[in-house]
Amino acid sequence: MPIKVTITDDHPIVANGIKNILNELPQFEILDIYTSGNALLKNIGEHLPDVLMLDFNLPDTNAVEITKILKKKFPALKILIFTSIDIIVHVKKVLQAGADGFLLKESDDLTIIEAIETIHKGEQFLSPAIKNSLIDDLLKPQKKTVLTRREKEILQLIVSEYTNHEIAEKLFISPHTVDNHRINLLQKLQVKNTAGLVKVAIERGLVD
Repeated sequence: MPIKVTITDDHPIVANGIKNILNELPQFEILDIYTSGNALLKNIGEHLPDVLMLDFNLPDTNAVEITKILKKKFPALKILIFTSIDIIVHVKKVLQAGADGFLLKESDDLTIIEAIETIHKGEQFLSPAIKNSLIDDLLKPQKKTVLTRREKEILQLIVSEYTNHEIAEKLFISPHTVDNHRINLLQKLQVKNTAGLVKVAIERGLVD
């Protein structure tokens, strides 16, 4: 029997590209394509696949929460996260939620096929680059970053793209105080600018 596959990705070009690859092969059968997490959660029970290819970055729902919900409801369902994101903290979260594999969108056709077949057999699959990053993360000394409650609040708002003035209004403090906290965060996280703050905050799991 062919491996039944459902694809969830909000970019039709990506979803149809995968569909075209798999439709060429007799060992696969495409059941459905969804463009949102809500549509997936609402309808997947009607045509339950063997393998779900799930984009990490969906506009309406979080792939980690989707994985938790589906694994609880359909324990036998194999979930392959398919994304361009290779931030290790995200990889860890989605694997801890129960995902069976993590595949980068830059992967070639043979790797996509291998990933689906591997998790269908009950084994875990990780793109080589992800596997290497996980090993490096495991081996490197972990830096303990201690932030105050106020610094955590401000960092969360910075990541959420609030300006200094908006943060000041929201927290009932002066823009000058916000600027001082921002400078302290740059020093503590050893980065040069806001883009660096956001990147390190996400990588180290310092924000939601």
